[in-house]
Amino acid sequence: MSDQEPSPAKQRVALVIQYLGTHFHGWQRQPQHRSVQAEIETAIATVVGKRVTLHGAGRTDSGVHAAAQVAHFDVTSKIPPHKWAKVLNSRLPKDINILASAAVAPTWHARFSASYRRYRYTLYTGERPNLFIGPYVWHYYQPPLDETLIQAALQPLVGKHHLSAFRRSNSLRPHSWVEVQAVKCDRNGDLLQIEIQANGFLYGMVRLLVGMLVQVGSGTLSLVKFTDLWKQEQREEIRYAAPPQGLCLLRVGYPDFPFPPEVWFDTQPHFHFHSEIFA
Repeated sequence: MSDQEPSPAKQRVALVIQYLGTHFHGWQRQPQHRSVQAEIETAIATVVGKRVTLHGAGRTDSGVHAAAQVAHFDVTSKIPPHKWAKVLNSRLPKDINILASAAVAPTWHARFSASYRRYRYTLYTGERPNLFIGPYVWHYYQPPLDETLIQAALQPLVGKHHLSAFRRSNSLRPHSWVEVQAVKCDRNGDLLQIEIQANGFLYGMVRLLVGMLVQVGSGTLSLVKFTDLWKQEQREEIRYAAPPQGLCLLRVGYPDFPFPPEVWFDTQPHFHFHSEIFA
């Protein structure tokens, strides 16, 4: 009888990931540029001694942040799934943080099992720049923005629509159908936040959309004209995308998710501005 220990079984491990996108060329692995996917794959490889592919729920663009990106990988290892977060964090750079790890079923997929993704875009409308929030907001100090107009512009987007007007030309997606599930625009002092939840997003969609919404909020584009632009798929009329640093992948939702809400539901901190008058 052999005294050798049985080989560990292959397991699928899910990760909830935060990253600051400032110094990354997006999520997806690229030959010549730094990416989040490649950094985590390299960290896994240092543990298991071979390359492992990490599958993400979405591909954020260069400079875009994530509060709770989700990914999975398959591995044969003695490390318990819930300990992978700690193991990887000790090997990752400071601008990536694994919030949690857990075992999932072999059929579970970070991308294809997801029922929604939710993005938040933050604009700072104060007159003076603020270094402490600059890397995470679009400092928009031009005409005042009316959040009620932006909310009114967002509302007709709820539902299933062909949104090719908000799709960058080098997208590999075979179609432009998107089911928008929820929208929200609110203001806290000089901060204005726009949230959009959908079953999936087109390449560059949120930044192109926000670029047009600020025109609505500033009064330079009417609600009727804005709605006509996307309903009639007038991509040539949409020329400006909001800068990447204001955009954050807020969360990804699943029917069967092994993590508690405090790990993934709303982990991007809210900045708060209070106006006080000193006598």
